[in-house]
Amino acid sequence: MLLRNLATALLEHGKITTTLPKAKEVQPYVEKLITLAKDGWNLNNFRRCLAVLTSKSVTYRLFYDIGPRYQSRPGGYTRIYKLARVRQGDAAAMAVISLLGEQEQIKAPTRPAVVSSPSASFNKP
Repeated sequence: MLLRNLATALLEHGKITTTLPKAKEVQPYVEKLITLAKDGWNLNNFRRCLAVLTSKSVTYRLFYDIGPRYQSRPGGYTRIYKLARVRQGDAAAMAVISLLGEQEQIKAPTRPAVVSSPSASFNKP
């Protein structure tokens, strides 16, 4: 029930603040729902999403606004930002999970250039 409510809130508001473990847990859950809605209206997929989400209006928004927005994107519809603060009561790490914008791109991680040492290029007989 917790994941259903978090997924519904994320799709309704576009961005939610929660603890880091909850954000990491709800991310693949929401991305699978967006993948179902990506191809537009399909009654079977609509009913599958409606069985998960707690609001019919959010499900309609998912199929008519959010899903078609990511039509050309193969995956990675959400982003998690770690916050520098912790929750007051139990010092839990906080994070913001949000849907990506239409034109927003995720950069591929860059690897530093490998610099070979002079002794590595020396061939021993």
